[in-house]
Amino acid sequence: MPHLLHIDSSIKGNESVSRKLTARAVAAWRAAHPDGTVTYRDLGRNPVPHLDDNGGLARQTPVEQHTPAQAASWRVSEELIAEVRAADTIVLGLPLYNYGAPSSVKAWVDHLVAPGLSFDPSTGSGLLEGRDLIVLGSRGGGYGPETPRHGWDHVTPWLPHGLAVTGLEPRFITAELTLAPVVPAMAELIPLAEQSLAEAEREIDGLWASVSV
Repeated sequence: MPHLLHIDSSIKGNESVSRKLTARAVAAWRAAHPDGTVTYRDLGRNPVPHLDDNGGLARQTPVEQHTPAQAASWRVSEELIAEVRAADTIVLGLPLYNYGAPSSVKAWVDHLVAPGLSFDPSTGSGLLEGRDLIVLGSRGGGYGPETPRHGWDHVTPWLPHGLAVTGLEPRFITAELTLAPVVPAMAELIPLAEQSLAEAEREIDGLWASVSV
């Protein structure tokens, strides 16, 4: 039975563009997989713990030597990796905050990098490969070539590197200029924002269009 893991990370609630994009993607996936199941995790409302000096070294310490704090941190990694393992497809909503990923997503990635769970420490091979990781991004501004802030998007280049050891390979669909409708100084960019959003929605709608049901 096909299974999808749906993850949101925006802190903007119903105003979030990335949440609207993930909802659209999940609806398209459900239509193509009527017998499928979905697990939902909301990192924006219920973030996972960041790694700290109490439990963070669990990933560098043999399990039998874990302190109580390390054991608790390790259990979080086990839970998150089990969710990924159970999924054929992962849909991750990923807004750009201050030119980087929300810290909740960084914490999620940090927990996924766990020897013996997500990669083989003896060979370095990833244990989570073969899953489709679709990242639905939103950016308040424009960061493409020839724009004033080209290269300021530090999410798109980071995430593939952050997950590389696990075998997960993200593919991105992104809507840009999402702040244009609410920031007066960006009003002239509204048509470009609408175009970017429409293109992202069309791409989402085509993700599973060829799946026979």
